[in-house]
Parts: sequence; C-alpha cells; structure tokens
Amino acid sequence: MRTPIAPSRTTRGRCSCARSGSARSTRSSPPAAPRRGGTVKGRVLVARQDNLGDVLLAGPAVRAVAAHADSVVMLAGPRGAAAAEMLPGVDEVVTWCAPWIDPEPPPVTESAIHEFSEVLRKIDADSAVVFTSFHQTALPLALLLRMAGVEQIAAISEDYPGSLLDVRHRVEGDPPEPERALSLARAAGFELPDGDDGGLAVRRPLPDVGHLVGRRRYVVVHPAASVPAREWPMFRCRAAVRELAAAGWAVVVTGAPADRELTAHVAGHSGVDLGGRTDLPELAAVLDGADAVVAPNTGPAHLAAAVGTPVVSLFAPVVSAARWAPYGVPRVVLGEQFAPCRNTRARYCPVPGHPCLTLVTPEEVAAAVVEVTS
Repeated sequence: MRTPIAPSRTTRGRCSCARSGSARSTRSSPPAAPRRGGTVKGRVLVARQDNLGDVLLAGPAVRAVAAHADSVVMLAGPRGAAAAEMLPGVDEVVTWCAPWIDPEPPPVTESAIHEFSEVLRKIDADSAVVFTSFHQTALPLALLLRMAGVEQIAAISEDYPGSLLDVRHRVEGDPPEPERALSLARAAGFELPDGDDGGLAVRRPLPDVGHLVGRRRYVVVHPAASVPAREWPMFRCRAAVRELAAAGWAVVVTGAPADRELTAHVAGHSGVDLGGRTDLPELAAVLDGADAVVAPNTGPAHLAAAVGTPVVSLFAPVVSAARWAPYGVPRVVLGEQFAPCRNTRARYCPVPGHPCLTLVTPEEVAAAVVEVTS
C-alpha cells in the first residue's frame, strides 16, 4: 500500500500559448511552513513546462525538493498547469508558455521575454531545478533564471551549459521518467523523505463524483490522446466498451470538452459518457474509483497511476514504453512495440492503417482488464 502523502497548498494559474508573455501566479495564504527532511534550502523553483502527464511524472522529484525546501514554486506550461496544482509539495504555480518547449510554440518577442524575466525576478528563488524530457533543452530557461538572480540551477543537459548550470546532470540508459527526474533531484541535493515510496501521487481529498459514476464497480475507457498517433482507433474503442459491458462491467468513458463527439460515439448505448463533464480533480476522482482504466499513452493514464488505479495501456511505440508507460501500478501494455514507427516521436502515424494499435482487439483489452484487476 502506498504511504499517504499529506496534501500541500497550491494555487491556480492560467495562460494561453498565444500570449507567451502573459505569466500568471497566485500564492497560498498563509505562507507554507518549513518542510521536514534535513537542511532547509530556501525557496526553490521547479520547472516542467509541457503536458499534464509530464508534470505528474515529475511529482516524486517535486516531493523530494519539497522535503528540503522552505517553499516550492512550480513553473508549468498552460497544458500542464492544472496537474501542477494537484502535486503534493507545490505551494505556488506560475504558468507561462515556453516557446522552446510547447509543441505549438508562440513567437519569441522581446516584450514577452522581458515580462517573463520580471516574473522570475519577483519569485525570488534561491535555487531552481529544471525538469525536461530527453528531447528538450533546459538552457533557455536556465539563462533567464540566471539573469533573474537565481544562484543555484540544476538540470539534465547533454549540451555544454557553460556557466548557466551549477549542476549539469546526465542520465544513462532509458529509465522510467519519474526515476530520471528523481535522479536529477538527488544530484541537486534533494532526497525523498523517509516513508515516501517514490510513486506518483496527487493531493487529496478528491471531490465526490458519485453523482457522475453511480455506486457500481466500473472500468474507465479514455479514448483520446494529445497526439493522434497514440490513439486506439475509434471503432476499436467503441467495440471495447461493448465487450466490457457484456462481461458485466459498468463502463465510464472520459474525455475533455473537445472530445465530446468522440466520447459520445465510443460510449454508445453501453457506457456512461462523461466527455467534457469533469475538471482535472473530478477526473482524478473518477479514475480513483475505477477498478481499471483503459487508455492510450496520454495524461489521464498517468493520472490513473497517480491515484493508484491499474492501467491497460494502449501504447503506440512512437516513444519508449520503458520510459513513458504508466508507473508504479499494475499494468498491461498492449500494442506492437517494434513497429516501424518506433521511437520516431511522430504526432501522426506514418504507417498506413496504424497497425501497432489497430491490431489490438477488444477481446485482448477485456482480458487485460481481468488481468490487472485479479
């Protein structure tokens, strides 16, 4: 059983990538108490500026920082800010769309960079730990942090950082993303506290969603992904809902407001359609109450892992399952991991027919649900 992690105070920030200069921040009140776990290292900024799932995967490393910091400010992008607000150990969330991180980057303008630099200066961090994926660079943010007066900056960097980094960390092999981030936190002097198992987690309590899901045991099917190449075909999702319902499961279909047409089709007459009906804490609660979650490689799969729910992962090999599959919970990974698209990071499937996932059958998914719930 996972060791409970006390909730921390977080705050909400929003911005649009179309306005990269518009950084927003609000703070908890009263100020957070000093943390436990050894020498307090002042006010620490942690950064992870991409998607919801990426932010959740940085959660254990953020808790390691929080265990030794006076307070923690998390710098997130607009796609991941809602997840940052849910991370234990975060006291403040600052949202800004980084032109060198976001997949649909805004233009770089002098005024936007100047405004963001002032935001960083006002944060007044003593140190910073910049978390990035293997294909991203931490150096532009390190430059701005250095200009804002941050004295100690740590990041993973294959590129020569000059005087931008005080801790230049390198990672060998292809470890799971939470462990990769934790290795950076350790290199920067931040260890997880005793009793923290290093799993994913969110702040609790979660909202009551009984009015959405009822009181029966259920399985969640989440059909959408942020990248089309990672999605299981719609007709397969719909058939899987029917297959699970025929096996006796109540089936709940989840999705964002933009996914309503998709979730309505997938749910059909066999499932409960919650597309667009939950915010992120409510979605976490829906996933928390499920016996299992069926999802592609996308944020809600990691959110399911963060609430401790087993995952049937429909995983397209455009990125490494060893690094990005749901972490720390019972899981079954389905999909041809040696397909021609392997490790291409393609956003759209380059292989006609999307065979790596199309060949996965609803019967295989139903069997995997039985496996992870047994």
